[in-house]
This record gives sequence, C-alpha cells and structure tokens, in this order.
Amino acid sequence: MSATKMASTGERPVRIAMWSGPRNISTAMMRGFENRADCAVSDEPFYSAYLIRTGIDHPMREAVIESQPSDYARVVETLTGTPPGGAAIWYQKHMCQHILDGDPLDWIAGVRNAFLIRDPRAVVASFVKERGMPAAFELGFQRQVEIFDRARTATGGVPPVIDAADVLADPPGALRALCAALGIPFDPAMLSWPSGPRESDGVWAPVWYKAVEASTGFGTANPAPRRLPDALEAIAEQCRPAYERLAMHRLHMV
Repeated sequence: MSATKMASTGERPVRIAMWSGPRNISTAMMRGFENRADCAVSDEPFYSAYLIRTGIDHPMREAVIESQPSDYARVVETLTGTPPGGAAIWYQKHMCQHILDGDPLDWIAGVRNAFLIRDPRAVVASFVKERGMPAAFELGFQRQVEIFDRARTATGGVPPVIDAADVLADPPGALRALCAALGIPFDPAMLSWPSGPRESDGVWAPVWYKAVEASTGFGTANPAPRRLPDALEAIAEQCRPAYERLAMHRLHMV
C-alpha cells in the first residue's frame, strides 16, 4: 500500500461501515472510496458467515466460503482491528441481510455507520433478473432499519442515509454530503476510477460485478418501475415501510 494511504502517527483510523442491500450501487460506492489515496476497502466480509449459517445457495457458494473467515466473531475482530496497510480510512461494504437475528452489534459503536438505500421496486426488478424470485429477507430492508436503530442508539446520533438515486443524479453533491456527514474530506478522485477488476473484490466478482468492472464512474439512474407484476409488487410493498423510514433521514445534497 502506498504511503499516502497510511494514517499519520498518532491518528486514529476512520472505519466506515456502509450498510446496503443487494442490487444497489454498493460496489460502485466501494470503487469510489477505494480510488481515494487514503482509503482501503473490504468487500462484504460477513458473506461467508452468512452462507454457512443460513445454508442458502448462492453462485460460487463454496468458493465464497473458502475465501473468507466464516466465524462471525472473528470477522468482527478483524473489522475493529488495524486497517489494511494502516490506511487512514477503512471503507467496509456490508450487506444488511448478512447480519442474522441475535448477532452482536455492539462493535458498530466504534465505527462510522452509513446507510445506502434504494427504492424497493428498483431493487426487486434488478434482483429478479439475476437471481429469480426473492424472499423479502434476502433484500435486507428490515434488517437495515434494525441496524440503523442500533447504530443510532449506540452513537447517540442519526447515521447518514444516502439514496442511490441521489448519488446517480448528482455524484459530486451526494458524495460531498456523505463525506461531510462522515467527518472526512471529500476527494474528487471518488467520482471516477479505472475500469477492470480489483484485488479487493470478493471472489464472487465474476458473477456479480461485470457492469461495475466495465464502469469508470457512477452511471445514470434507472428509475424504479411504476408497477411490477403482482407477486413482485407484493414483495416490494412488504419492503417499502422500511425504505421510507430510512428515506426520511436521507442526506441533502451540498
């Protein structure tokens, strides 16, 4: 890791836990942060633990399990330890559904939590193209609210919430607002990045990251469908109260 990513002597690193659900712009956001000279990233560190503990079948399941620690407590110990390469900022990309009932969340008091949301209809429409009919829990909306409430209680403040539609509509404004809320300087390098894969990508990247590997920046917004087929609409509406609860706190652009 380059010296520019190293934290200065005596400075405490900033650990950012970004909580999202699937079929959002979470990987593009990770790209933006990784393109900062002062930032290291971790890609879905609880994924292996999630697969082991739920038994759910995902593409490349065995490869994912073998690529990461699958013990929840061990993952937490890593995430709250020394950042990779001693980076000044450590961006941790998390999928909310990877946190299960009863998982200890006291560790989130020691990180700067943020929440990336997206309209449920857009999430469901995207998910069904890739994975087929989802169960509501796989989309992570309710879990996201639960983690938000825990973070709010643990820190005594309202964690920043950012909507994918706002990021895609105005990347500079959205990222400036997010950085300000996280207490870090905005870096214009976050707005674009070289195309291609990253060593930091999860082993599952060949299945899920084709679009982001071809990208060099945040794309244009795809509006959520006005209506989905009835079965999918029911799932989206099941998720909507959680989305709207967090959307009340979405950041204003600067």
